[in-house]
Amino acid sequence: MTRNKNTVVEGIASASKGIRHVFVRDLQLRATLGVYDHEKLEPQRVIINVDLSVTERGEPLDDDIHNVVSYEKVVNHVKGIIDQGHVHLVETLAEMIAEECLANPWTKAVRVRIEKPDIIPEAGSVGVEIERFSE
Repeated sequence: MTRNKNTVVEGIASASKGIRHVFVRDLQLRATLGVYDHEKLEPQRVIINVDLSVTERGEPLDDDIHNVVSYEKVVNHVKGIIDQGHVHLVETLAEMIAEECLANPWTKAVRVRIEKPDIIPEAGSVGVEIERFSE
């Protein structure tokens, strides 16, 4: 796997490299997230994007969800993490999501972007994006 600082894995969705791109776009959830007292009391809207670089196993899929990395499971993992309760930093939430995604042995890299669209009135959104690789 070739790492390139501008992409999760060079050649995302690459047949020649055996990489599949699994993604979740603009998942809007409510989370208690932030360092200020008012952010601890009321959930706020967050927008989450997740990109996974997944190794294709070379085996037949057999039209069976158990043979792929499921975006539904990714969404459920994100919801589960948020349901655990308050997190102070957007960065911490992103790391928690990345760690959960990388627990799947087929996932080689993950990019997580979290936006808080309602926190600064003059901005469309604020947030963080991280990228992590499996060991």
